[in-house]
Amino acid sequence: MSESPTPRSRTRRFGFALLSFVVLVALALALWYWDTLRAAWLRPAVDPLAQQQRIALLEQQLDSNRSAIRQLEQRLTDNASAQRVLREDVLGVGERAALLEETVNRLAEPQIAAAQLLRLDEAELLLVTARQRLDLANDRSGAERAYALANEVLAGLENPRFLSLRQTIAQELAALRAMPGDPRDAAIGELDALDASLALLVQQPFAVERSESTPKWRELLGRLVQVRRSDAQRLLAPDEQDAGQIALGLELALARVALERRDEPAFRASLTRIDGWLQRLFPDSQTRRERQQRLLELAQQPLTLDLPVLGSTLEQLRLLRASVQATRGKP
Repeated sequence: MSESPTPRSRTRRFGFALLSFVVLVALALALWYWDTLRAAWLRPAVDPLAQQQRIALLEQQLDSNRSAIRQLEQRLTDNASAQRVLREDVLGVGERAALLEETVNRLAEPQIAAAQLLRLDEAELLLVTARQRLDLANDRSGAERAYALANEVLAGLENPRFLSLRQTIAQELAALRAMPGDPRDAAIGELDALDASLALLVQQPFAVERSESTPKWRELLGRLVQVRRSDAQRLLAPDEQDAGQIALGLELALARVALERRDEPAFRASLTRIDGWLQRLFPDSQTRRERQQRLLELAQQPLTLDLPVLGSTLEQLRLLRASVQATRGKP
């Protein structure tokens, strides 16, 4: 068995380690002190005259740097003042240009005679009439005539200030003439075609067809027995056919009235009721299915005219009149 170290042996080891550390620190301090003394012995002696010359040279460099800084500051001040002068010159040129433009407008203003102002009033009235025809009644033909008359009125004005106005109304008139046909006319044609095709449909769905090969007993039996459909379609009885025909004619009339007023909800509701009467009055056939398909397509078509490009000429004319009145009101 190994014996544990005694307290005395531990104390000796600690003292030996401490002594070694102190010796190492003393050696390090001795080396550092030796290097310092050696550097002091080997350092050459400083000449006071050379030191004064170096100080004088540094002061001269500082003076030259200060003078250069003062020159830079003077240049910056001169540049700032020059920029202020240039800015004032630019503002003055802009003000002079505005005064020249106002003077030219005043010189050109007396050329607008009373007759030309009257033509402007006439053109404005025609443009307002065209706009109301489009907005209230969707009357494309009437609006086109009003635009054509306004174009002729403005074409007689030879003042250069009205050049852009004439160009604008010419573009709007071309756009109005390039629009497709009135959808209301197409809808009226479809209703007329439907009314004319009712005669082609079988009006007596319960009648038995007669031919030379049909036996007489089947003809007699057909007068006594009525054949009815067993599917989902429910046709009117023969004694109700006349009332149904009258109701169908009334719905066609209501659809035409809705077309004249361009009332799309009422027109579509009338087409829906017309389709219902067709299913109740006439049996299924190719002609009836074609009529129903055309009614469905007709209900999806718009009845109003979409002309978003119009109206710029009227606005431009009103702005021109306002500028003329404002210029005339100046002293």
